[in-house]
Amino acid sequence: MRPFIHEDFLLSSPSAVRLFHEFTESMPIVDYHCHLNPKEIAENRRFENLTQIWLAGDHYKWRAMRAAGVEERYITGDAADWEKFEKWAAVVPKTLRNPLYHWTHLELNRPFGIHDRLLNPDTAREIWEKCNEKLAQENFTARGIMQQMNVRLVCTTDDPADSLEFHAAIAADSSFGVRVLPTFRPDRVMLTADVVRWNQSVDLLAAVSDTEISDYSSLLTALKKRHDFFASHGCLLSDHGFGLFSFDCGTESDAAEAFRKLRSGQEISPEKTLKFQSALLVEMAVWDHEKNWTQQLHIGALRNNNRRAFQKLGPDTGFDSMIDGAFALPLSRFLDTLDQKERLPRTILYNLNPNANDMLATMAGNFQDGKTPGKIQFGSGWWFLDQKNGMEQQIESLSNQGLLSLFIGMLTDSRSFLSYTRHEYFRRILCNLLGREMDQGLLPNEIGLVGAMVQDICLNNAVQYLGLSK
Repeated sequence: MRPFIHEDFLLSSPSAVRLFHEFTESMPIVDYHCHLNPKEIAENRRFENLTQIWLAGDHYKWRAMRAAGVEERYITGDAADWEKFEKWAAVVPKTLRNPLYHWTHLELNRPFGIHDRLLNPDTAREIWEKCNEKLAQENFTARGIMQQMNVRLVCTTDDPADSLEFHAAIAADSSFGVRVLPTFRPDRVMLTADVVRWNQSVDLLAAVSDTEISDYSSLLTALKKRHDFFASHGCLLSDHGFGLFSFDCGTESDAAEAFRKLRSGQEISPEKTLKFQSALLVEMAVWDHEKNWTQQLHIGALRNNNRRAFQKLGPDTGFDSMIDGAFALPLSRFLDTLDQKERLPRTILYNLNPNANDMLATMAGNFQDGKTPGKIQFGSGWWFLDQKNGMEQQIESLSNQGLLSLFIGMLTDSRSFLSYTRHEYFRRILCNLLGREMDQGLLPNEIGLVGAMVQDICLNNAVQYLGLSK
């Protein structure tokens, strides 16, 4: 019987098979947005077992385990690594039709070479032992896995106060051929709800930038120093995370007043918060434009919904969801504000709620400049949407409202070194969609024409868009 994960997995037509195997299967990976720890790359971490590399930090799996009734001690608690893996193995059969079932078996297939069995309680021990044997080998360290998966570039996600010492160490090591670049993510300076935490972030920023931050102007000075510092380490992108995107660009005096109150420990109104955040967002976008960076806007996460769990476990532990509500008008105003200044940088718009797909795809078309191909991108399926249905919906919206041929493709958005199969997953889904339409007569039966488009989406467009070929 054919194994579940086989060479033609997800490829349902002859042309789909050809597109994947002849044009995309062996292409390298440019992962321009992830959350890998650069320290682990710099030190070439060796993982002791499958739980450490596969379950630690993976809130997708944690959510499924909680839904299946697994106690928290086997998820984020003090249970032994084998016990945690054993519980996960028991949950996997319950994830049928959840993308976790596909991801799990794709990741066992590559890089571990396990494709002849499914993960369940009966196979858990042998899979555990086989994977742990592999993890002891040199080509299964953090760097080894990246090289096995043909990764050429990753862009991590980093706070402005980060020393970037590990990025520097990686760049100085000529024996490692993968580029690892930082991404400027200033969320902690933007989020003012917790005034004490915000002031701690500003204090840290002041220390690393050697700037006394006493007013709004000096805050900008400190941030600009760090923006320049990131540029000196090869940074190509900024990144911002939002719930429901809002924008109200008031005057500089509005931002200065908000800063004074925050710095003195006072809470400020939602209206003043928005003016302060909007002013900062515009300033940093102008810096991005000056440096020819790309700004990324991740829109739609409703975070830390379960307060009791947040107080016990902290953020990014599996208690986030999609937000709803309208944000077309404020997003339009933000992009138009920058365009009016002729300072709109290349921009990637990521959406977490599929209800906004067509809106974002059409919004991108409003601000293309006639010079930069695909300057404003409707980004790939993200977080809850980086699964088959979510990817297909994103591709459909982009195809109908824009130019799919200029799309810069997939990313992992992951903390795991085993997540590179998400690029393979995307490539199979893309090839299946286009190949099926070729065989149905909806696209020309010209394998070279469509194959070149697939190669552009999977690699070439991102290389050109980010200036990686220079």
